[in-house]
Amino acid sequence: MISELQTERRNTQSMNLDQLTTDEIVRLMNQEDQTVAQAVQKVLDSIAKAVELAVKGMKNGGRLIYIGAGTSGRIGIMDAVECPPTFSTSPSFVQAVIAGGEGAIKRAVEGAEDRDFEGAEDLKKMGIGPNDTVVGIAASGRTPYVKGGLLYAKEVGAGTIAISNNAQAGISQCAEIAIEAVTGPEVLTGSTRLKAATAQKMIVNMISTAAMIQLGKVYENLMIDVNVSNYKLKERAKKMLSTITHISLEEAETLLEQANFKVKTAIIMHHLNISCEEAERKLASSDGFVRQALNHE
Repeated sequence: MISELQTERRNTQSMNLDQLTTDEIVRLMNQEDQTVAQAVQKVLDSIAKAVELAVKGMKNGGRLIYIGAGTSGRIGIMDAVECPPTFSTSPSFVQAVIAGGEGAIKRAVEGAEDRDFEGAEDLKKMGIGPNDTVVGIAASGRTPYVKGGLLYAKEVGAGTIAISNNAQAGISQCAEIAIEAVTGPEVLTGSTRLKAATAQKMIVNMISTAAMIQLGKVYENLMIDVNVSNYKLKERAKKMLSTITHISLEEAETLLEQANFKVKTAIIMHHLNISCEEAERKLASSDGFVRQALNHE
């Protein structure tokens, strides 16, 4: 029963929520939010396994695909849309689907989450296969749309990961790896857009970021595969290049232009004193890892 889920129970710390002052409300919410990181900490082993599963598929040409409903679906979308500008990935490399389609991004589509067959249909349209990894997100851990999607993904041999905020979640039984970050009752009863969603965002942050690091898109702690698509990102790329190569910002800008605005290529060009074409070849032979390319001259 839904009423028995921890995310649906009443929080004993907020029973008089409607009588609190504004200052007391925000302090209570902040106090409760501090428990979220602790809940995520308890499932770090499962998160690490999820990253490894995703990377295995991605190295073989697979995709990372989030599926969810409501806030959980939007969390997946938020993570997916940030990958192309941050890591220069194709928009198809990390994707997200939400119950009710694109219209559900801006407004609630009532009833969409209750149709399990639609979760399967949405993934079927994407042509998912064995190298893809599907991440189902549901605070309750029982959303039919997500469950249907995970079951279909499992059927076609794709990697499956379930993220929920309740123990012994239903979707956990449908996935290869279960991540149950139990965040407990919300300050506002049943409003899982609060602590539960915060935990979900922390988890998907870890999954996508750690995966991209494992795919060679980071050098030291810099996002060297950034897509230089606007002024801010161009300035960030120049600063990164200047920091790594110890050259001036002006020299970094020139080098960046010679490298077709690819920071990874520019780093190798500078350190090995080679052409853009040669640097690209070295990168390719090192699977895109800058450190390996520099260490194997």
